[in-house]
Amino acid sequence: MTAVDLGRIGSMRRNRVPYAALLSLLGVAIFLSLGLGAVGIAPIDIVSILGERLGLPALTETDARDGLVLIGIRLPRVILAMLVGGGLAMAGAALQGLFRNPLADPALLGVSSGAALAVAATIVFGGGLIAMLPVPLRVWALPAAAFCGAMIVTALIYGFVARRPTVDVTILLLSGIAINAFAGAGLGLATFLSEDQQLRDITFWLLGRLSGVGWAKLLPVAVMIGIGLVWMLRLARPLNAILLGEREAFQIGFAVEPVKRQLILVTALASGAAVALTGMIGFVGLLVPHLARMLVGADHRRLLPTAAILGASLLLLADLLARLVVLPAELPIGVVTSFIGAPFFLWLLLRRRAGV
Repeated sequence: MTAVDLGRIGSMRRNRVPYAALLSLLGVAIFLSLGLGAVGIAPIDIVSILGERLGLPALTETDARDGLVLIGIRLPRVILAMLVGGGLAMAGAALQGLFRNPLADPALLGVSSGAALAVAATIVFGGGLIAMLPVPLRVWALPAAAFCGAMIVTALIYGFVARRPTVDVTILLLSGIAINAFAGAGLGLATFLSEDQQLRDITFWLLGRLSGVGWAKLLPVAVMIGIGLVWMLRLARPLNAILLGEREAFQIGFAVEPVKRQLILVTALASGAAVALTGMIGFVGLLVPHLARMLVGADHRRLLPTAAILGASLLLLADLLARLVVLPAELPIGVVTSFIGAPFFLWLLLRRRAGV
C-alpha cells in the first residue's frame, strides 16, 4: 500500500467522524422531539409504537393516546422540520457556492418575500374566495398562495436570466434585492389595510410555525423538497468547479450557464415549498452552511449533505425549544431560530475577523 493510499484512507476516516457525530445528533434530536411536549412519551414507547405500525411485535404496552399523538401529530411535524431545515440549509450552501458569497441564503433571490406577499394578499383580500372553497380545501389556501408567490418570483428571475446568454451573478443579486424591496412594500401595504384578526394572521405566518401539519399536507411538500435535495446533490461537482471561477470551470469542462440556471430553479423550489407550510424561518440557510464548512471544508460533495443534516438537527431542536419554553403554548419557530442564529452568527463573524 502506497503513502498516497494511506493518505486517502486517513482522509476517509477523518471524513467519517463528523458524519457519525452529526447523525447521532440528528437521532437524539428526533427522539427528543417525538418524546417531549405537553404529552410525554418514553423512548421505549416510541420504538414500540413505530414498530407496531411497521408490523413488528410490540415491545411494551402503550397508551392509545400516545399512539395518536406520536403518529398523527409529532411524527409529521418532525419530518417537516427535518425537510425544511435540511432544504433551507442545503439551498443556502448551494447559493453561497454559486455567488461565492458567504452571506447568500434562499431569501436573497426574493423567493421568501414573494411567498410572504402572496400570503398577506390572500389573508387581506382573499377572504371571500377562501370562504367559497370546500371546507377540506380551505387549509390549503395559504400554503398554496405561498408556493404560488414563490414560484412567480422564481419564474420572473428565471425568465430574466434565460434571455441573456450568460447569467451575471451581480445582476441576479441586484434583482433579488429589488424583488425583496417590492415585496416588502406590498407587505407593508397589506399590513396597513388589514383588520385586527388579519394582522394577527399575517404576523404569526411571518414569524414561522411548524404546528398543524398532517400527513395530507406534508406529502406534496416532502416530494418537492426531496426533489430539490437530490437535484442539489447532483450539482455538487459543478459547484466545486465554480468556486475556482466561472472561466476555469468552463475550461475544465462544465457547462456553467445551465448549472447556474438549475441552481436558481432548484433552490427556489426547495425554499418555496418549505416556506409554503412553515412561514418565514430565518438564519437556517445563512448560518448552517458556515457551521458545515467549519466541519468538512468547502467541498460541496461533503458540504451539502453535512448542511442538510445540521439544518435538520438545528430546526428540530429549535422547534423542541419553542414547544417547551411556554407550555402549553408554543413560541413561533422563527423567533427561536433568530434568537439562536443572530448571536451565533455574530460570533462566527468576530471569530473570522480575528483570524481564528
